[in-house]
Amino acid sequence: MPSLDRIFKAYDVRGVVPDELDADTCRRIGAAFASFAGSPTVLVARDMRSSGEELSRAFAEGVTSQGVDVVDLGLASTDLLYFAAGRLDAPGAMFTASHNPAQYNGVKLCLAGARPVGQDTGLARIKELAADPPAPAGRTGSVSSQELIGEYAEHVRGFVDIENLRPLKVVADTGNGMGGLVVPRVFEGLPYDLEMLYAELDGTFPNHPPDPIQPENLKDLQARVLDSGADVGIAFDGDADRMFLVDEKAEPVSGSTTTAMVAKAMLEKHPGAAIIYNLICSKAVPEVIEENGGRPVRTRVGHSFIKAVMAETDAVFGGEHSGHYYFRDNYRADSGLIAAVVVLELMGKADLPLSELRRPFERYAASGEINTKVDDDPAAVIDGVAEASEGAELDRTDGLTVDHGDWWFNLRPSNTEPLLRLNLEAPTREECDAHVAEVRALLGSGSGS
Repeated sequence: MPSLDRIFKAYDVRGVVPDELDADTCRRIGAAFASFAGSPTVLVARDMRSSGEELSRAFAEGVTSQGVDVVDLGLASTDLLYFAAGRLDAPGAMFTASHNPAQYNGVKLCLAGARPVGQDTGLARIKELAADPPAPAGRTGSVSSQELIGEYAEHVRGFVDIENLRPLKVVADTGNGMGGLVVPRVFEGLPYDLEMLYAELDGTFPNHPPDPIQPENLKDLQARVLDSGADVGIAFDGDADRMFLVDEKAEPVSGSTTTAMVAKAMLEKHPGAAIIYNLICSKAVPEVIEENGGRPVRTRVGHSFIKAVMAETDAVFGGEHSGHYYFRDNYRADSGLIAAVVVLELMGKADLPLSELRRPFERYAASGEINTKVDDDPAAVIDGVAEASEGAELDRTDGLTVDHGDWWFNLRPSNTEPLLRLNLEAPTREECDAHVAEVRALLGSGSGS
């Protein structure tokens, strides 16, 4: 059996098929999840990867071996699975490797109500159970199918007032991922001229990797926006839960800027509400939240942390620089499509092109995430950077955040590789670049990647 240690990550299960993740392993994980979740029903969905059908079927066999029924949702985006877990109040499993290459697959798990399952909220226990699966129950659970895409699309559209929308030309690059299924359904009945780019579901990703946070994967969308005279471009990752925008001039919009824009829109509808942002978001995000009467709440990076803090604070919205956007009224789960329609509504109300609408939310120069390989223990390197940052405000909430007042940076270790992830922000591009060079000099002899 492949090593469970290799495939159980901080937030999900993920590995190369079949060397690291095979049908037998998924069968074991299914039995373990059924035992852990303690529900009479488990929802199962999958993305378009060629291995998804076999692996999800094996997982379902593991679930039913415990006397638990399976509802097969078929092909779905991850946010559709989360919606189903909320609407049907049942735990769920989404077979996807998100933005990873075609040879990968994995499982994202949630409990009833779309509550997250991460390393500290059940994933470690599920791994223990999968290593020694529980014996089959006295009865075998049933398998049935259910389609929820229509209800899901209506739910997404429910986040905007249709009367505020104005006709726009929209190009959506779904990168041969699950956005090709869900985006057209959500846009039905909306006043948009929607053009789909790479809408065919194809888990080999023949056009470009399904990872829109990488600038090179936005080039085709940028070109099409300019060629077609579109008002906005929208890019989705493989399982369509992350989303990035491109304005009518083909300039990408950062996850921080999108978070700030959506925060403003949500505060118009929910005055005084708490808004979550993670600690690598731009300082502009809490500024915008406060300016619009909201209460900014800073949290660690990662969906399980954000969802937990949202529950504690009753926050109406949460955003991550990585393109994940969470909504209280979406069972606190993330949905790139909800964020997209909220921004489109904001454009309609302002009657401004996105290049102008974004301007007040962009106040600083950011480095983007820079990954650096380090020769020494990443934790020791971080300690060295902390010692060298005398006089600055230090925060160890997630890695190390160093705030010099007019500029700041966060340095976090990768969960899986000897990498340090640097995010830095300063008043101008020149200052940002200079400070990046300073910080990287502190990291030692490791080479950037």
